[in-house]
Amino acid sequence: MKSLLCAILIALAGSAVLAAQPPASNMPANTADQNEVAKGSNAFAVDLYGQLSKRPGNLFFSPESISTAFAMAYAGARGQTAAEMQKVFHFALPAERMHPAMGALLNSMNSTHQGYELHVADALWAQQNQSLLPAYLNLVQADYGAGLRQVDFTLNPDAVRATINQWVAQQTDDKIQNLLGPGTITPATLLVLTNAIYFKGAWLDPFDASDTKEDDFHLSAMRTVKSPMMRHTERYRYYDGGAFQEVEIPYQGGDLSMVVLLPKKIDGLPALEKSFTAETLSKWLDKLAPTHKVYLVLPRFKITGDFDLGGTLSAMGMPQAFSNSADFSGMTGKPLFKISRAVHQAYVDVNETGTEAAAATAITMVGETAMREEIVDFNADHPFLFLIRDTKSGSILFLGRVADPTK
Repeated sequence: MKSLLCAILIALAGSAVLAAQPPASNMPANTADQNEVAKGSNAFAVDLYGQLSKRPGNLFFSPESISTAFAMAYAGARGQTAAEMQKVFHFALPAERMHPAMGALLNSMNSTHQGYELHVADALWAQQNQSLLPAYLNLVQADYGAGLRQVDFTLNPDAVRATINQWVAQQTDDKIQNLLGPGTITPATLLVLTNAIYFKGAWLDPFDASDTKEDDFHLSAMRTVKSPMMRHTERYRYYDGGAFQEVEIPYQGGDLSMVVLLPKKIDGLPALEKSFTAETLSKWLDKLAPTHKVYLVLPRFKITGDFDLGGTLSAMGMPQAFSNSADFSGMTGKPLFKISRAVHQAYVDVNETGTEAAAATAITMVGETAMREEIVDFNADHPFLFLIRDTKSGSILFLGRVADPTK
């Protein structure tokens, strides 16, 4: 199995001192708070899928990456800007409970795992001699594990950009390179926060490569392409939803899995997507049960995704964060910053041994001026949804759609 990784970048540009932040809590977040954070992240995942799925073709992104990036930005948002972000990202808990809960989930990812690797890395890159409030530094260190690294954006912004890009590449096994393109770091840059999530594991029951055969994948009722189709029979957790089938494919260790949602009709994906809400997904996942052997046919596929999220998130209900009236005074002491761009890239490779994936998010902020032994056939030979989730917390790490496995 290769690596499953995601990297998050927040770039902040401008001047002024970070304003007072809620003090980071040294008390561990309770399980209920962690569940609430995971529930909110999943609700955002489904909401965002509803927006991004309007574009045709394959789709893949990391809601965990985007939610975590904006949680860090949300820590500095105030007033209406904070209220809009809270609604869009389903940040239901008060800040003094939300950030420790996020930290507890990250600590869980960094614990010792049996059969797979999963860990989180964070860093804070600040302009040297920039005065950052201790309360803010304590929050990002205690709850996100982000240590302070002083750099000089003013003297040589491209050199700092290269350093940050190198860090991201290292954390993502070189799957995300040059995340910050030319001109994204300027002498006006004040602060960059980075976060990377790394996973390496294999299927609990790998597919036999000798069983993989070229076969038809139905793009529609009228169009097919030839694709390598993997095959395996196993007692998977399964649910028959009437108009669709659902199967869960576990990774070694049992804490992470892939869930595939397959409409029974070749052209049934639009109807499935229409019913795909946070509430229905939760119900569908709860109904998975190890009651059948499943003859699973799944295409081998690679998908890349590239998104500019500014317009999407504005349309979802948080336009102020991208406007001159944005209030991020929790970062600067004055409402000078606005988000100029929010870019997301993702990559996934699903094969016989397991999954490799990477994702990165960049948020650039500038100043205002700038049991019965029946065999169930599960033949994913037409468009379907899939997600990769943490089975302990329930958090969706990645979410996507396969419309054409050959693209």
